Amino acid sequence: MSSTLQRRLLAVSLLINLGVLVAALWSQLASEGLPMPSGAQTSLTRELQLNSRQLQRWHDAEAPFLAQLRASMQAIGEQRDSLVRGIFAAETDIEKIEAARVRIAELQERQQRLVIDQLLREREILEPSQRDRLADILLGQPVGPIGLDQLHRE
Repeated sequence: MSSTLQRRLLAVSLLINLGVLVAALWSQLASEGLPMPSGAQTSLTRELQLNSRQLQRWHDAEAPFLAQLRASMQAIGEQRDSLVRGIFAAETDIEKIEAARVRIAELQERQQRLVIDQLLREREILEPSQRDRLADILLGQPVGPIGLDQLHRE
């Protein structure tokens, strides 16, 4: 098997995995919309035992984060679609494929920063014991934004 074919197969495999994650998140976001109204409890906020002041701050930080996460997932999905179309086009344009791959990597890096920034905001809202509990919960979640998003929606 040639190295070009191996790279293409790896790219397709990675895209399929990414596509499944994007589809799952997109489906959940489309059906559930934005988080609960400010002041409303979720299973995560109940688990963390947030007081009313913390709950308000939590929701104030959460709404813009989830909107940005949704936009990020949509942008990654669009690039993924471009990459798949490029790989399976009648005439393969390796430069176009590589450009889409690079763009996906850039978007994923921005998404990673977005998630880290959100977790740092949440850290500032929580008391030490609540931080420990959230860390334990996060460590038990699937890797990626879907697990984090799901925690905020339940």
